[in-house]
Amino acid sequence: MAAPTTAPIDLSAALVMAPTPLADWLVIAPMGLMIGLGAILVMVRHRLHLHGWIAIPGLVALVLLDAMLLWRVAQHGPFTMTAGRWLPPFGISFTADLLGALMALVSALVALAAGIYALRDIDSTGRRYGFFPLLMMLMAGVTGAFLTGDIFNLYVWFEILLISSFGLLILGSERQQIDGALKYAILNLMATTLFLISVGYLYAIFGTLNMADIARQADAHSGTAPLVTLSALFILAFAMKAAAFPVNFWLPASYHTPRVVVAALFGGLLTKVGVYALMRVMVMLFPLQREELSFVIAVSAALTMVVGALGALGQNDLRRMAGFAVIAGIGNVMAGVAIGGTAGVGGAILYALHSIIAMTALYLLVGEAARIGGSWSLQTLGGIYRQAPWITAAAFVIFLATAGLPPFSGLWPKIVLLKAALDIGAWWLSAAILISAFLLTIALGRVFLLAFWRPRPAEMAVAAPSSPEAWQRTAPLAGLVALLFFFGLFPEIPVSLSQGAAASLADPTAYIQSVFPTGGAE
Repeated sequence: MAAPTTAPIDLSAALVMAPTPLADWLVIAPMGLMIGLGAILVMVRHRLHLHGWIAIPGLVALVLLDAMLLWRVAQHGPFTMTAGRWLPPFGISFTADLLGALMALVSALVALAAGIYALRDIDSTGRRYGFFPLLMMLMAGVTGAFLTGDIFNLYVWFEILLISSFGLLILGSERQQIDGALKYAILNLMATTLFLISVGYLYAIFGTLNMADIARQADAHSGTAPLVTLSALFILAFAMKAAAFPVNFWLPASYHTPRVVVAALFGGLLTKVGVYALMRVMVMLFPLQREELSFVIAVSAALTMVVGALGALGQNDLRRMAGFAVIAGIGNVMAGVAIGGTAGVGGAILYALHSIIAMTALYLLVGEAARIGGSWSLQTLGGIYRQAPWITAAAFVIFLATAGLPPFSGLWPKIVLLKAALDIGAWWLSAAILISAFLLTIALGRVFLLAFWRPRPAEMAVAAPSSPEAWQRTAPLAGLVALLFFFGLFPEIPVSLSQGAAASLADPTAYIQSVFPTGGAE
């Protein structure tokens, strides 16, 4: 029997001994807020009139928290909080850098817009089935994915947002929704399984799941471990999540089935989590392997852009058209990842930020067009400009921004990507970006001419436009249009932040030091 010992134990070798600064709680506060509000909304599930009064102030608070988080990162650099006081890499770390904070803030803004729109779009049945609790959990998953510093935890947040999205997708239990949810679920579960296999493979090689720890070990393993194979698995998993070619077919087969506010959330947010994960893993963790696989990524990007634009051109259903527009945008982001460097990755980040806003606005717009025109089909729509001039003006802005035309926000990421592609001699990738933009311009111009500008067919019934008091529909759309307009006219701030985020991915020294401030054990 061992004798008792009174020797002191040096806990500093394993635990964080200093109290956590209050400002560091900012990195986990957004997820805690969303999970807490989701639980409260479930507890008051029988008092549906309270859901909006709880959810909307909660989303406003999320925007404020993410804005504070971005301000702190921009002023002081990345910072980390590790769960349970365990020192990294053993504790699960949450790390906020410029990329994660930017994506979290823009996502919170569009979630707020969608939440306000849902006050009118989601009826009592949808609320009873849990729209607002599911929205809170979706935002917890999205924000957690952007701020986690642990790659297995990234998988966990993917699961949380995926489960929430299943619930939102079948809200209403219509036959079409069940069919779309089945297609959505099968491919996303395959992608999630592939992601988990890749994480297990990664742990077997590195013996750690902390992203900062992996980043500082990657060079040492590049000659002794099959990191190209591992990187290819991650690319395939994230491409499936992002709906990139050739695994993009599930998106237009499912995003047209839910309520329009749900489709707006999905189009704006879910695919962007996939491309965020692709940038985080391939640019920060495996830059050498990204370089080796850059041609494969570039080919997939070019085909994704062109297929998405052609698909949008061939659609008569407004919702399916919007789904293909989402796919075309994903191709632009992947092109930036393939190009690499601060310019290419910065262009990808800038395009992702623009696309979050533009795709959410596009879905809300087509929802309003269908409500006013009484149909989703271009064959029966027409004359919307006479009934709702301001909706027509909003459509003009959103269509130009989506196509990447001046003077709106979509112009600048296209310019950055084109210049970056030409600088490395990838003229064919530049051509794909231009061809995709040209085809998308024709597709959206066709929608504008047929649905908004031409006279309405005489035999079709006319729906009443939104009344002035229906601000829940008009205010979110107006706010998103204002953002597209503002960032188009004043691009200096988003361009600067995007380039800074790209530089921090290419050189993760500050990120690593925030996790291991004293160097840590190798």
